[in-house]
Amino acid sequence: MSKYIHKSHNVTILLYHIVFPTKYRKVVIDQHVDTLIKETCLEIEKRYEIHFLEIGTDKDHIHLLIQSIPTYNVTKIVTIIKSLTARIIFKQHTEIKKQLWGGEFWSDGYFASTVGKYGSENMITNYVKQQGQEYTKLYNNHQFTLF
Repeated sequence: MSKYIHKSHNVTILLYHIVFPTKYRKVVIDQHVDTLIKETCLEIEKRYEIHFLEIGTDKDHIHLLIQSIPTYNVTKIVTIIKSLTARIIFKQHTEIKKQLWGGEFWSDGYFASTVGKYGSENMITNYVKQQGQEYTKLYNNHQFTLF
């Protein structure tokens, strides 16, 4: 469950849905690799301000729901996760390294999308559009006095 992260000058809830595939879309994520990825992600949480709300793997890609802080951009988050999980997987499963020539577990690309905790894009769009309308109505109807 996401929570407010309080820092000295900001309070944030930054949620990201991130997906990245294995190199060459090879089917290399089995039950053992799935467990290893999840364990590694929990270790990443201890070292970085990246919180894994959900981790879902398929045979050739992974979906993550992550909460982080503003100083970590999406590219940095992806780089941290990809490098640390790949290192551990290759260390414990040398047979996978042989299947993925070139020494890379993850593909270079990724998908990232922000996720709203309190509303959809349409809801926030309407909320922002309506800012100041209450003031405009009052001003146009002269329902207040300035002094």
